[in-house]
Amino acid sequence: MTTYDALHQHADLAITAATTAATNQTPKEIPRIKSGDLMQQKRELEIDHAGRIYRLRITQLNKLILTA
Repeated sequence: MTTYDALHQHADLAITAATTAATNQTPKEIPRIKSGDLMQQKRELEIDHAGRIYRLRITQLNKLILTA
């Protein structure tokens, strides 16, 4: 077996292992919160993330915009 063949076989085994691990994982639930619960009847709120303030607001078209 050449060095190329050995590397190719190793790469194939790594891909197979990664694919198997990915398909065997159970999906984690992403927490969901209703925007009305978050906004508490307001059109705008501030979020402090790592010392930086972000503003989340509801537009006139009822969409959410997050700005720094």
